[in-house]
Amino acid sequence: MLKLLKEIFRTGEATVKYPFAPMTVCKDFRGKPEHRAEDCIACAACTVACPANAIQMETDTAAGTRTWSINYGRCVFCGRCEESCPTAAIRLSDDFELAVGSKADLTRKAVFSLAECACCGKAFAPAKEVDYVARLLSQSARSAEEADRLRLTVSTCPACKRAQDVHQIARMGIGRQIEAGQSVNELETTP
Repeated sequence: MLKLLKEIFRTGEATVKYPFAPMTVCKDFRGKPEHRAEDCIACAACTVACPANAIQMETDTAAGTRTWSINYGRCVFCGRCEESCPTAAIRLSDDFELAVGSKADLTRKAVFSLAECACCGKAFAPAKEVDYVARLLSQSARSAEEADRLRLTVSTCPACKRAQDVHQIARMGIGRQIEAGQSVNELETTP
């Protein structure tokens, strides 16, 4: 018996003192997703990637807002939201203690404003997302004129883009040639 006690004192405690002392976690631990609204462009990539539908986005065009929300009660801590975010606005933290007094405390929200279409003035996409895409495209533009044209294209709603495309096709006369029954080969050889 004395030999056993001696061995126990030599090896020390085999268990952790959690919850009385903080629990240390490993480097790649997947804990609670932390969302930084200042870095988020509200692109909804995380909502598409979330298998548990813990992340939701609701767009209110009348108010001109998009609301991002996460329900930690549904989250399975898979990390797909972190992988899909283009701006690294959502990261998995080391925090795993999610005990709350009310179920409503498990939900976090962020509200983003929508950009207005350059043509019709209707709200159509998050302003931060439009700005992000415009900045990316302007980096690949060959001239300042092309950068301005790309910025205008990005800040136009899909309905106005379709209307502009239809107008351009009508101006080119392709519709009449297609209706007349000319084949693609004939169109290429026609001067």
